[in-house]
Amino acid sequence: MDALRSALQPITQNLPTPVSAFLTSLVGPDCYRTLFLDIDPSSTVCLKLLISKVLGIGIIAASSVVKVPQIIKLLSSGSAQGVSFLSYALETASYIISLAYNVRQGFPFSTYGETALIAVQNVVIAVLVLRFSGKAMEAAGFVAALAVLGGTLFREEIVGGGILSILQATTGILAVA
Repeated sequence: MDALRSALQPITQNLPTPVSAFLTSLVGPDCYRTLFLDIDPSSTVCLKLLISKVLGIGIIAASSVVKVPQIIKLLSSGSAQGVSFLSYALETASYIISLAYNVRQGFPFSTYGETALIAVQNVVIAVLVLRFSGKAMEAAGFVAALAVLGGTLFREEIVGGGILSILQATTGILAVA
């Protein structure tokens, strides 16, 4: 381990400022020092934190494209036959509820970011389904309704924390419906 540490420390102790700032924001200053400057993997707390953060970022990155193949297929076929608008509408509503809940709870984006990215892709799919079904005006109404829903749920003075918690508990049912 000492040979590896002596080989890596000149690199990790001279990382560009943006890289060291990102890593510090990812794991905190103490774990940054332990894992990257001291190259001490014996801290299980820091290792678990790093693995958790990296997995969260990986999930977010993967979710940013998870529904892109379906979007491409819809666009190339010009048809939404066999795709349920209601399914996407309910799933998107559940994601908006989850987003509002997580943001209002102050959770880190890495714990719920995939929800935001999949929700955006769902909106695109739902709009395409409506558009290809000859319902372009309904698509505009759908997007407006989602904006109102999001604007309402994100505001504590409109929807209290207790109600939002109850709504959050129902999201699994909405997504499956």
